Amino acid sequence: MKETFDKIIEFTLKCEGGYVNDPLDPGGETNMGISKRSHPDVDIANLTKEQAREIYYKEYWKQAGCEQLKWPLDAVVFDCAVNCGIELARSFLHRSDDWTDHLMARLRYYAKLELFHRYGRGWIRRVINLYEWIIIENRMVTK
Repeated sequence: MKETFDKIIEFTLKCEGGYVNDPLDPGGETNMGISKRSHPDVDIANLTKEQAREIYYKEYWKQAGCEQLKWPLDAVVFDCAVNCGIELARSFLHRSDDWTDHLMARLRYYAKLELFHRYGRGWIRRVINLYEWIIIENRMVTK
């Protein structure tokens, strides 16, 4: 399912944006969603798109088990692993293998976070955009 990774990584990189060093962000210095806290040996400020893609493929796509999942669940689990962590993405997957349930679990998780007041609007927008991307951009037929 490498073709799904090639599609979802573009969506995820767009959501993650470029270089930031927000003192309130627990990840600290971040570029394209790759944080210094999680990757202390990476030159975050000068991270290239290709380096970010490699990290995402090895450390998130493969580690979250996305290659064993069907479309669009693979894309939803991957984006959740990137934004919320691999363990949380897996825990949502253990509760349901329906991709829309996974998105709803993510929204409930965000609402309980202490920093929801600061980042909540962006997190919710990301989930809505992912849903629309799956349905509209990829012409997903729901049953």
